[in-house]
Amino acid sequence: MEKIKMTTPLVEMDGDEMTRILWAMIKDKLILPFVDLKTEYYDLGLLYRNETKDQVTVDAANATKKYGVAVKCATITPNHQRMEEYPQLTEMWKSPNGTIRSILDGTVFRAPICIDAVKPVVKNWKKPITIARHAYGDVYKAVDLETTEPGTATLTFKGVSGEEKTVTVQKVDGPAVWQGAHNKEASIRSFAKACFQYAVDTKQDLWFSTKDTIAKVYDGAFKRIFEEEFESYKAKFDELGITYFYTLIDDAVARVIRSEGGYIWACKNYDGDVMSDMVSTAFGSLAMMTSVLVAPDGTTEYEAAHGTVTRHYYKYLKGEKTSTNPIATIFAWSGALKKRGQLDGLSDLEAFGGKLEETCFDTLNDGIMTKDLVGLVEPGFKATAVTSEEFLDAIAERLAAKLA
Repeated sequence: MEKIKMTTPLVEMDGDEMTRILWAMIKDKLILPFVDLKTEYYDLGLLYRNETKDQVTVDAANATKKYGVAVKCATITPNHQRMEEYPQLTEMWKSPNGTIRSILDGTVFRAPICIDAVKPVVKNWKKPITIARHAYGDVYKAVDLETTEPGTATLTFKGVSGEEKTVTVQKVDGPAVWQGAHNKEASIRSFAKACFQYAVDTKQDLWFSTKDTIAKVYDGAFKRIFEEEFESYKAKFDELGITYFYTLIDDAVARVIRSEGGYIWACKNYDGDVMSDMVSTAFGSLAMMTSVLVAPDGTTEYEAAHGTVTRHYYKYLKGEKTSTNPIATIFAWSGALKKRGQLDGLSDLEAFGGKLEETCFDTLNDGIMTKDLVGLVEPGFKATAVTSEEFLDAIAERLAAKLA
């Protein structure tokens, strides 16, 4: 068959460890045989980020702003253990996701990929829960300090006008650790608008939660800004019969567990990081969770919500076959191709992305799965655990037949 044409490149961000291996397999088996793929490639693998002093991450984010659509592989954010594992690292580089989100000023929407054979752990969940995660600031842009003696820490702001404000953080009588976090009003407003617009687009209720009873100024600003921005969307919410609801984060967790799902849960950056893992795991698997970063100007970046699957990677290096679930990474590619098709008016490309997703569901519904899902299927459903490569081959076979 003739390959599907593209006119504008996707920004392609390669990653690390087992997901990097799967990335190449997905391209070779599921995309390149059918699409005349055009990408602007950036290697966000840890060693190349180190070699470029992380400039490659900045370049990839700026390219995403230029072309409007990106697809990203999972990447390593080094900690002390990784510094020992990779002795050639010159610095404990920051999260590439955090850098990209900061440059794009986007909101991350994460939703589970659901199949009938795998029921949520929370028995009353009937519909997917979408986590809307603020993608700027908080602990991801915080600065840290360690001190070894008694003393006092203060927080000082110096305005360009010359105004200066200082508050005492704490007086300590011995060694201590400190952290300074911030957020910007413009970013919080972008977050609020993105959440309300996404709720309108998908016709879902929107929940938002913070801890403004404790962080009265910091979290209080989030609550206030959401209320202000909602005024512009209230009429549309009423027209669609959807609601906006605010509550404290601890109350929200309890309500989520008791709910039937089917709404968007907006969270601050760290809360969204943690709660998206909780939601995806309760729905079945971290490997069955989409993650889409949407910037205020419509720029969109697609990725999987999980990490680099280190344990499987070391098995792979030993020559062992792994049964690593590639579904979320496939859906990152399909989402990016669909979006590129929509923006460029390429219906064939958009349709291909949809058919790729349909074929994944067909394969799973036929009982061909990776090991993580086989252990979760409902009693009576016949499922066979296969390796990653066998799973991708099964999808490729069905995709070729569907396209033919």
